[in-house]
Amino acid sequence: MRQIGLDVSRETMERLERYAALLTKWNPSINLVSRSTLENMWDRHFIDSAQMYQYAPQGAKLWADFGSGGGFPGLVIAILAAEKSPDLQVTLVESDTRKVAFLRTVIRETGISALTINDRVENIPSLKADVVSARALADLPMLLDFADFHLGQGGVALFPKGVNWEKEVLEARQTWRFACQRFKSETDAGAVILRIEDIEHV
Repeated sequence: MRQIGLDVSRETMERLERYAALLTKWNPSINLVSRSTLENMWDRHFIDSAQMYQYAPQGAKLWADFGSGGGFPGLVIAILAAEKSPDLQVTLVESDTRKVAFLRTVIRETGISALTINDRVENIPSLKADVVSARALADLPMLLDFADFHLGQGGVALFPKGVNWEKEVLEARQTWRFACQRFKSETDAGAVILRIEDIEHV
């Protein structure tokens, strides 16, 4: 975590290590992450998710993670928040019942507080969140549709994107107006984290 400037307690590291052990145990049966990434899971999944924490607005109360899958970034954020932002509630939205079972197991075994919603993002009422995130769920135009519906007043969307991020931003601007900052990923030279706010239809 120090490589991204995040100093965490021993308890937080133990929670992350417990999470990693559960991921390794469950992955063969329900394919939470690509098998090829397990060997490098700390950089590829844990650090990649943790770096998003710093871009949330100060005083955020609700962080909603869409298509949480194996819990990235949502569960990592919830584990960090247990130490650094105890007032931040993390809600994980995932439609696959088996993956929700995994998320709930990690929440229970790490002793953190997080909610899970076993449904599709488009089927649930607006969460009025301060932050929404999604990792490898959809292209940017669709993500902005989700963000527009689920963000509260002044909320921020955080979306990690790969080398084609500029193309996705251009496509999204055909149907959306939004303010966008980009931050270079600490784990992938061609990737960025997009911090998006002031979203509205063109």
